[in-house]
Amino acid sequence: MRDLANNLHFKPAFLPGPAVTDNTAQVSTILDTFGAGAAVLAYVTGVLSDTDATFTELLEESNSSDLSGANTVAATDMIGTAALASFGFADDGECRKIGYIGSKRYVRATVTPAANTGNLFMAGMWILGRVASVPTPNPPQ
Repeated sequence: MRDLANNLHFKPAFLPGPAVTDNTAQVSTILDTFGAGAAVLAYVTGVLSDTDATFTELLEESNSSDLSGANTVAATDMIGTAALASFGFADDGECRKIGYIGSKRYVRATVTPAANTGNLFMAGMWILGRVASVPTPNPPQ
């Protein structure tokens, strides 16, 4: 086995919270990629109680810390696709991931429900790799 813990850095993306029972978009924290050479968004779903809901992933990027002037990340700047990162009502307790390899400093994700009248539970984190300074802090800051 090799050390991975000291070579990765974690940031909150989607905090655990109460169930989302409507179609309110879930917007992540804004990730600052400074000092990292790789970024991934990983999240896990909880029990999705609606029987026809879908949840669509969107990644946006910008060089502004408030994401002003943000644009949708091009498919060529993602590892995986927004479709693979999206999920539906039958995907209880599953993980999803999407990587970012673009050139912008700041990234944000949005998960948008459709036909959701049940419960959406999910949580997620940004994972930074190829960091400029190791070991990374523990606990992550």
